Amino acid sequence: MKDNKIEQYLIKSMYSFEEVEKHIWTINDGTNNLEGTAIVYTDPIVTIQVAVMAVPDSDNPELYAKLLELNARDVVHGAYALDHNQIILIDTLEYNTMDFEEFIAVLDSFSLALTQHYPVLLEYR
Repeated sequence: MKDNKIEQYLIKSMYSFEEVEKHIWTINDGTNNLEGTAIVYTDPIVTIQVAVMAVPDSDNPELYAKLLELNARDVVHGAYALDHNQIILIDTLEYNTMDFEEFIAVLDSFSLALTQHYPVLLEYR
């Protein structure tokens, strides 16, 4: 990595964070609902993701329909997805063209989505 702009952007954003492994950071900011948000750099992609909730034990097609509806209408950057047994919010950026505004837009979108959608999604637990 030529320079570590991810870490520079995290410092500039003033979010509390830590580098947990080489090229992997977590944001520890509960105030903005970004607690546990992971940022992973795997050349040439930066992946930003956060676990929203465990997939409920009972099969509920209404939950998946709601997630797709939220993706289409309400998630500005990224999308809800399934990762093993977790519902996550995820977005990817290209490292070489990523700028600070784009990076922050993803985090802001996640913060807004988690704030607005979590109460709705809890109904499906």
